[in-house]
Amino acid sequence: MDYTLLLDKAILVVIIFVVSLGIAAYATYGERKVAAFLQDRIGPDRAGPFGLLQPIADGVKMFLKEEIIPNASDKFLFIIGPCIFMMTSLMTSAVIPWGKSFNIGGHEFNLQVADLNVGILYIFAVVSIGGYGIMIGGWASNNKFALLGALRASSQMISYELSMGMSIIALLLFNNSLNLRDIVDAQQHGQWNVFYQPLGFLIFLICAFAECNRAPFDLPESESELIGGYHTEFSSMKLGLFLFAEYINMFISSAIIASLYFGGYHFPGIDSLDLSQNLAAIVSVGVFFAKIIFFILFFMWVRWTVPRFRYDQLMRLGWVVLIPLSIINVLITGAWMTFVK
Repeated sequence: MDYTLLLDKAILVVIIFVVSLGIAAYATYGERKVAAFLQDRIGPDRAGPFGLLQPIADGVKMFLKEEIIPNASDKFLFIIGPCIFMMTSLMTSAVIPWGKSFNIGGHEFNLQVADLNVGILYIFAVVSIGGYGIMIGGWASNNKFALLGALRASSQMISYELSMGMSIIALLLFNNSLNLRDIVDAQQHGQWNVFYQPLGFLIFLICAFAECNRAPFDLPESESELIGGYHTEFSSMKLGLFLFAEYINMFISSAIIASLYFGGYHFPGIDSLDLSQNLAAIVSVGVFFAKIIFFILFFMWVRWTVPRFRYDQLMRLGWVVLIPLSIINVLITGAWMTFVK
């Protein structure tokens, strides 16, 4: 058994875990600042300089709040629901290549936990399991509003996963690989997939909003209709797990979009620079996170700009518009790969 490899992977898992939680925490701060900017307000500015300690204050508040479990709830499922949602959110990061490899004392340190040949299928499988966390949480609450939110979330995720899967099929036809690193490396000379799959990218982006339950697709937790949706009865850190998982999903979705359509950790001209291996790895990680932050800001901008859909509009968009468009995109890509390329 290669214990060095296991140690490398363990260190990388811990780093990704800490970074994911940190970004999720400060994404809440960033969202409140973006909302304040768009609405001509100040936003959080009391906890620390410029309000930078606000996420820490919110985290402490979540841990110290009274934990309430309704008497009529299924207590085991009530506890396990947010745990499943959080766990699957973190698991999706395992197959993402975060940058080029480092060379530390003659030892290669690969910035990818699991280089799977079926990395795309792994992501879809784990994301599908995440829906069970929401459904279990809403069902176990024994609350009609929570159950309605859970039903909305599950039907929404199932509906939009179909269109997302079809958009990915077109991308796989073009790249001829299910491996995320292969897909990223195929785009290293500025040949980003978004230029060859603009319709597929648009479909995937819309579906990513729906999968993350982000506005204008935040029907599962619409406060004006369902109080808090599927997490109405949750408090303390169980509510915190649901909220953190949503922001981690947004972070991972941004990373996947950047990997599939915008070259991942590659940037035009980066390979022509005369950089050492470690410096190139640092630059590649910086480039990748710059793309991720751009898409996170885009998620936030859309939330505070576009009004929420009605539920019938949401389902009509998924079944009547996106699925036919994704099928057409697959047919066009297949014809182009057969007769042109």
